[in-house]
Amino acid sequence: MAAPAQTLLLFGATGDLSRRMLLPSLFGLHADGLLPADLEIYGTARSEIDDDAFRKTAADALQSIVKDRDLAPDVLDRFLARVHYVAADASRPETLATLGEALGPRANAGLAIFLSTAPSLFESTIAGLEAAGLAGPQTRLALEKPLGHDLASSREINDAVARVFPEARTFRIDHYLGKETVQNLLALRFGNILFEPLWNASAIEHVEITVGETVGLEGRTSYFDGMGSLRDMVQNHMLQLLALVAMEAPAQFTATAVRDEKVKVLRSLRKLDAKESVIGQYVAGAVDGKPVPGYADELEKPSDTETFVALKAHVDNWRWQGVPFYLRTGKRLPRRTSEIVIQFRPVPHSMFAGKGAALQPNRLLISIQPEENISFTIMAKQPGLDRDGIRLREVPLDIRMANAFADVRRRIAYERLLLDLIEGDPTLFVRRDEVEAQWEWIDAIRAGWEANGMTPKTYPAGTWGPAAAIALTERDGVTWHE
Repeated sequence: MAAPAQTLLLFGATGDLSRRMLLPSLFGLHADGLLPADLEIYGTARSEIDDDAFRKTAADALQSIVKDRDLAPDVLDRFLARVHYVAADASRPETLATLGEALGPRANAGLAIFLSTAPSLFESTIAGLEAAGLAGPQTRLALEKPLGHDLASSREINDAVARVFPEARTFRIDHYLGKETVQNLLALRFGNILFEPLWNASAIEHVEITVGETVGLEGRTSYFDGMGSLRDMVQNHMLQLLALVAMEAPAQFTATAVRDEKVKVLRSLRKLDAKESVIGQYVAGAVDGKPVPGYADELEKPSDTETFVALKAHVDNWRWQGVPFYLRTGKRLPRRTSEIVIQFRPVPHSMFAGKGAALQPNRLLISIQPEENISFTIMAKQPGLDRDGIRLREVPLDIRMANAFADVRRRIAYERLLLDLIEGDPTLFVRRDEVEAQWEWIDAIRAGWEANGMTPKTYPAGTWGPAAAIALTERDGVTWHE
């Protein structure tokens, strides 16, 4: 692992992501004594403000954390002493020279850069960083999505990055990989003898991955209408979850070993047939009992952009042959959720059938948000004298992470990712060949939609998507977990 960075440079430091996630994450790490003692944090954006104004913005964003954790006021004061601000415009590379001047010799003593600008500015920003002396061998660069809108644009971005920053110093962020339950998936699979021998086509019937949102556009109009749910959610978050579910056991828990196994899965994805995908777009309806407008009404114009997508994917390798992976994501769904369902096969013969007992296959439910939880359903006998027959019932074995680890503070995903960036550990970041394998599969799906003239089917806001999404699974005798 590389030496910890002495300086963290945050682009977009006055934006929403910084206020909601980055500054609170860094403050949480600081309060717990996890940041390097000599780490200085420099924020940059176009706003012409000084250090004091930026510190005031940061303090306002962090006051609730101080109160909730009952921290001493000087904890915040010491954090703010680390924080500085330098105005620069990423669309004008020459202005980045001021960053080089402000950082001075610190730039050569370990620099981590968090770049959350528009992808169209990546190339010019990196050129400006290079010209300002901020792209030396001790600098690593973290990139927020989106990394392109297809394989060609992704390669263009990655080529521009690679011209200055080699792969070993490039950290592509997928914040889902920083979530505790996502990381716990690896511990569940590879740290317990119970599951791994059954984690294959012999014992698993199908896998479901659902990422549901109750919100609509929420101010992301221009971005989302140019992307749609397939590229916004499936290409990154959901395919990363699929890869973690389906990957082989790495020999070691290292960045290279873990990411090698994920790439093998992504390259094993079978090209989808058009009938194995459903796309939808929400119309007016109700979410949480409140009326909400349709997508076209929010956009104020007609659009063929999908706000919902359901797919039946296949991983064509020895372990998963014949096991469908059902993926579903959408906006304005009934509830906010991210979950993985592992549906096991039924027992080959029921000795209880003659006694009137019905068996249900075991199911493993891994909830990522809004609550982190692992639940495994087993069959158990219902108490009684059994004079009218044996009665069996599904019983959940729940591991509620908040209860199981009540003595450990639950962390924002960005805390783990920012600390790994500072310390130079790329394990939970996405490698270039992963990104390109994901885009290759996604591009083929979109090409199939276009070739077959597919357009989104409507669904009322507050429902689980078009009826065709239900038919997608029920043709196989499967019902979505809801």
